[in-house]
Amino acid sequence: QVQLVESGGGLVQPGGSLALSCAASGSIFSINTMGWYRQAPGKQRELVATITSGGFTNYVDSVKGRFTISRDNAKNTVLLQMNSLKPEDTAVYYCHLGQSGTRWYDYWGQGTQVTVSS
Repeated sequence: QVQLVESGGGLVQPGGSLALSCAASGSIFSINTMGWYRQAPGKQRELVATITSGGFTNYVDSVKGRFTISRDNAKNTVLLQMNSLKPEDTAVYYCHLGQSGTRWYDYWGQGTQVTVSS
């Protein structure tokens, strides 16, 4: 089992910045992908950004140039730095870890609210 604990959400004005952090613990394999997804009210959960244990990153088009994902493999943490935030970034953000063993395993954090509003 893997546990994910998120921190860093909150209320910010448009154009502001927030950083989300997620710490993973438990049975973590050396090769995995960590990332962030978000879900706004009435919408499906969507991928925001992912990063592999090898450092390869992927972003949804709407956050490219504004968000940066990074990770510390030694500490099993992932950070999402969000700049130039827009009201449409408002959502619950979920930390995710995926890894392959006998099958693919998906693990999720409890979610943290990000609200962008003046």
